[in-house]
Amino acid sequence: MSSRVLGIVPARLASSRLPNKPLYPILGRPLIEWVWRRVETMSVLDHAVVATDSVEVAEVCRQIGAPVEMTARDHPSGTDRVAELARRPAYAGFDLIANVQGDEPLLNESHLRAAIDLVRRGGWDVGTCATPLLSEEARKDASVVKVARAASGRALYFSRAPIPYKRDEKPMPEELGREPFLRHIGIYAYTRDALYDWVALAPSRLESLELLEQLRPLEAGLRMGVAVVGSADPGVDTPADVIRIEEKLARLHAPTHA
Repeated sequence: MSSRVLGIVPARLASSRLPNKPLYPILGRPLIEWVWRRVETMSVLDHAVVATDSVEVAEVCRQIGAPVEMTARDHPSGTDRVAELARRPAYAGFDLIANVQGDEPLLNESHLRAAIDLVRRGGWDVGTCATPLLSEEARKDASVVKVARAASGRALYFSRAPIPYKRDEKPMPEELGREPFLRHIGIYAYTRDALYDWVALAPSRLESLELLEQLRPLEAGLRMGVAVVGSADPGVDTPADVIRIEEKLARLHAPTHA
């Protein structure tokens, strides 16, 4: 019997770089609406729901017909918010949980499917994705999270630093288009036990240094698989990201003429 997948979209108003991010207007619509419109079409999810601590976000979700649940305000991360919802009796029938970031209106369903399949078919505790870095600028940018993985696909390390480091010379452009130079895509699939184990852990030393939450389960020994996928659009974190996303969405939704 196949495992049922619950997709949870954590959405909180607090954001240091883009105030009220889920409600931020993108081509005249709140960001969370764009994300939900994308998520609701994904057949890889058996059910999806928005998890928020904001009455305003919840109201927008209800207006567009998106299932939404209120969660505690004091969660330190989206993972904690996802875990709170997953524990509720209404969602006990779902075997796998997918954390779908609330700031990625151009999320590719095949990428989410790849992360889910790592857990469902590959036996990993956690599944996530990566895509080639493609540029020297991305390699050096501390806001771009890099990941190194083993031949088996197991995550070895996540860093804001340019890993792996090529000694004595920088990578050639063609090298940045393939492994081992990878950018992490922040979507996750978990078994229930792995999700609960993750949020039960105290923040780790490496996590505190890099400010990367995914290092916590990695340090603790959870088996995290990384699927390498094609190109992926980064999420919305800054006003510059808004401009870039609006241009892409405008092209995607432009009317066609016979």
